[in-house]
Amino acid sequence: MRNRKPLVIVLSLFVLSGILLTVIQAPLGWSFLAWVALVPFALACAPQVKPRTLAFAALVVGYLYWLGNVYWIVPITIIGWLAMCLYLALFWVLPALAVRFARAKGLPLFIALPILVAGWERLQGFPMGGFFWRFLGHSQYQNLALIQIADILGAAGISFVVAMVNGLLVDLVLFFWRRRVGCAHQEPPGSEQVGGHSPPYGVAGPRHPSGRIIIVGFAATIVVVISTVLYGQWRLGQSTRYVTEGPLVASLQSNVPISVKRSHQKSVEIFDELMDRSKAAAAAGADLIVWPETMVQGLLDPYLWSCLKEEEGEFDQDKAFHNALCEHAKGNAYVLVGAPGAEIRRDQRGQLYVGNYNSAYFYRPDGTRDPARYDKIHPVFLSEYNPFKRSFPWLFERLKVFFPKGWNPDYSLDRGTRYTIFEMATKRVSSLKSQVSSSDSELQTSNFKLQTPYHFAVIICYEDTIPYVGRNFALDPQGRKRVDWLVNISNDGWFVRFENDPARVIPSTELPQHAAICAFRAVENRLPIVRSVNTGISCLVESTGRIRDGYLAASDNFPRRAMERTAMAGWFLDRLPIDKRVTFYSRHGEWFADSCAVLFVAVLVWPLGARLVTRRAKA
Repeated sequence: MRNRKPLVIVLSLFVLSGILLTVIQAPLGWSFLAWVALVPFALACAPQVKPRTLAFAALVVGYLYWLGNVYWIVPITIIGWLAMCLYLALFWVLPALAVRFARAKGLPLFIALPILVAGWERLQGFPMGGFFWRFLGHSQYQNLALIQIADILGAAGISFVVAMVNGLLVDLVLFFWRRRVGCAHQEPPGSEQVGGHSPPYGVAGPRHPSGRIIIVGFAATIVVVISTVLYGQWRLGQSTRYVTEGPLVASLQSNVPISVKRSHQKSVEIFDELMDRSKAAAAAGADLIVWPETMVQGLLDPYLWSCLKEEEGEFDQDKAFHNALCEHAKGNAYVLVGAPGAEIRRDQRGQLYVGNYNSAYFYRPDGTRDPARYDKIHPVFLSEYNPFKRSFPWLFERLKVFFPKGWNPDYSLDRGTRYTIFEMATKRVSSLKSQVSSSDSELQTSNFKLQTPYHFAVIICYEDTIPYVGRNFALDPQGRKRVDWLVNISNDGWFVRFENDPARVIPSTELPQHAAICAFRAVENRLPIVRSVNTGISCLVESTGRIRDGYLAASDNFPRRAMERTAMAGWFLDRLPIDKRVTFYSRHGEWFADSCAVLFVAVLVWPLGARLVTRRAKA
């Protein structure tokens, strides 16, 4: 029992941190607990804990943490969920070892912990196509004054500030306990008592910050937090000078679970329902109407119909969708829709093949489709994109077990290669029509002349969680802002389920967390984002990161609170706020997170290098 005590205590501390890290994120959003969430974690990583014991405890709790927090993957692929969570659990094991090393070297955690946190979060997003999810800083998405620093440091900057407070609290716990017991060194728990006190596990250790370091750490942490908030208030205050009114944009939301959509049996019904909402939005005066990702289940490129035609009438439905969209847009509004894309390509051996894409098509008020389209540049690993299909067929065959249920394993999307910029160049007068209900009476008579040209870009699905995609749209080669806003079209119908009533869709925590992460892309590049998402959450994110509640007009019963727009169909209309500011982050990207990642790797490699040197010296 005595030998098991350290493991039990370490497990308990990790579990406590796991609970805190769970409740700080949307939808619960108890963000104030983020400032202490890593304290138990860091206390568990005491130097006297054997590395194998610490790694085992971190692996077990980390695995359970991720299993519980990405449970919404289960309906798609159970095996993939189990494998993915095992991989993500490594980002409990490696940080635990890194924090242990920092404590063993006597490094003050008010500076070591934030560097390690920002570093491990950055590395979590690299392999397996990237999973930039549940970062410490994401919990603060509603704290607008705090998150403005993202336009310099990216989302890693917010994680750094929050982790810095956690690190200071750990330093304070270690310092004051040792002052209480009146000694500078403690043996592992259970070995002996000093001054009649047995220190709690995680407090003992060979080194600790001195009183002078604690004072410096306290002052530095206060300065960093206050400076971050003051900077945020300053940037928020600038909005009146740099933010101007843009066009009226309407976002449509469907409520179709992926099981219904994937069968293709209700393609026409889905299209007709969205068209009805789109017409209502056009009648309300929308300049731009946005449909969700891949909800038009047809190939909308006339050039390809004759090239790919195998049977008579094969593309009749696709033609009907295309013609209906042209007719709908004509004289009304710009319309952006998500649909499959295709292209005849030539592989490395010179053979022709059909490349498949997840695409966005743009229809113009002159009744034509823009010849350009956006093809998703960062498809989801395995479920959309399998890099092994052509290069390593044997590996591809073995990876099929991880594919979503009912998914055709031979289907793999190609990566888009063009950062397409769409232009709204037609001048017209738009207004909110009186037949659309609104609580603001002045909106009934508003009259707004669409200024030109406006430019925008599309990010599809999880591309709004991946920092580089949105950033690559922001600036031209000369460093000037080249888009006025971003549009995020997504299909989160993968992450809902039925319960009893087949018509009732039950949302998961993925929906609000996805929306919260998207807010950081807006701040980083000072670009508002319009989200149109199947099953939700469709909303407008301002360039300050504020997820706007309310709207100028909407369909009946569409909630004014954005985070309540889950598992329902509808639409809303609002005016885009255009931000003229160019950010340091847009120019320099993830420089801060990358620097922290390098230091994180160095902390992990350092002990291995030291052991190797010692062995060679003994030899």
